[in-house]
Amino acid sequence: MEMAPRSTATSSDQEPDVGAPKNRSLSCGEHREKVGSLARAKSMKQRDLKKKSRRKRKQSAAAANGDDGWLEDHDSKAEVERKIVALQRIVPGGADLGVDKLFEETAGYILALQGQLKAMRALTNFFEGLEREKRKLGG
Repeated sequence: MEMAPRSTATSSDQEPDVGAPKNRSLSCGEHREKVGSLARAKSMKQRDLKKKSRRKRKQSAAAANGDDGWLEDHDSKAEVERKIVALQRIVPGGADLGVDKLFEETAGYILALQGQLKAMRALTNFFEGLEREKRKLGG
């Protein structure tokens, strides 16, 4: 009678890791490196969990205050304020305007600039045409 080959499975019925060295202990440097990388991974995970927790608290507070979440935090508000101040400096007379009027003036200013650009392109084309004609005539 033929016998089946013996299994080398561990007590948890998993295959042993074939590529792993057998009965090898880590050197002091390898141990330190492994412990260090595990500690870094744990600290990164804790930091991510803290960020998530802060984000959830902010969202809950915003919902409790009836905030729609468009400007979720102070940084976003500060960034919008910074951009409004920059726009007030760019648009002529913008420093004296409220936000609504500033946006209206900005739209008008953009249209005026586009008109100026169109006029300058037309003049450029006209003068380039004159130069070409001048060269054709030998001048």
